[in-house]
Amino acid sequence: MVENTTQNDESGEIELSIVTMTFDAADMGSLVAVLSKYIVLTRMEQGCRNVDMIVSDTRPNRILIIEKWDSPEAQRIHFDGKIMVEMAQSCGGILTQAPDIDMWQSMSAHDLT
Repeated sequence: MVENTTQNDESGEIELSIVTMTFDAADMGSLVAVLSKYIVLTRMEQGCRNVDMIVSDTRPNRILIIEKWDSPEAQRIHFDGKIMVEMAQSCGGILTQAPDIDMWQSMSAHDLT
């Protein structure tokens, strides 16, 4: 369900590959440290538009990462790369369960009409 980045010449809109990763921490301090490093390094990756880390107000020790990529190819290269592997390995023993990872396609209000 991820589409290539395209620009619609008529509307000027851009479609992005978007990934969310939800983490439930057993050790919040350690998880924040691991994910903070991951975000800094990921933002420097080719094709990365943005990465944000947000903390849940309703579920203690839950962190959501939102990534926006120029294309599915850039996102796949990153997911198979050293930065992602290092982050995943660093999460050993500090999560209550495996992260929930989802892929999204961008959609504008124009797509709904």
